[in-house]
Amino acid sequence: MNKDDIRRRVRARKRLLTEDERREAAEKVFSRLEKLAAFALSDNILIYNSLPDELSTRSFLDKWSAGKRFFLPRVNGLDLELLPFESTRMQMGAFRIEEPTGDDVTDPGCMEMIIVPAVAYDRSGNRVGRGKGYYDRLLARTSAFTVGVAYDFQLVDEIDTDEFDIPVDMVITETHTVVRRR
Repeated sequence: MNKDDIRRRVRARKRLLTEDERREAAEKVFSRLEKLAAFALSDNILIYNSLPDELSTRSFLDKWSAGKRFFLPRVNGLDLELLPFESTRMQMGAFRIEEPTGDDVTDPGCMEMIIVPAVAYDRSGNRVGRGKGYYDRLLARTSAFTVGVAYDFQLVDEIDTDEFDIPVDMVITETHTVVRRR
């Protein structure tokens, strides 16, 4: 299925979700993520700051920010910069996403785990993003363990890929965990 078709279908499906369904799905997905050995062993974790239509990361950040060192992306031109998450150092940034402020940019190579947002994933770890390539460029610069998180309906059979697309190592939904074989 081509990426534009996937984006349209997922967008339409997300509009049907109630707030309770959104909250419950996020709780289930992040509860599954918390049980991973890779999560337990990771101290430096890049996570996304969720948009209203994405699985919310807010409760997860609140729960774990005392025990893990989280980083959030900040758009800088065509790339993402990674900065430590501190709730008091946030401001509205590119694409109406709240981003961290400051100058303490961290190298992506320091990340042990990256929790990757996407519009959809397939069972091979391929992803459809929002179309700007930010995460593909970022993932090309790191060897961190990568986890895609999504609603069940965001897991599709197959995604058409381009040569610059970088798959994730694992996809977690409310009811599925898909591991990509390297």
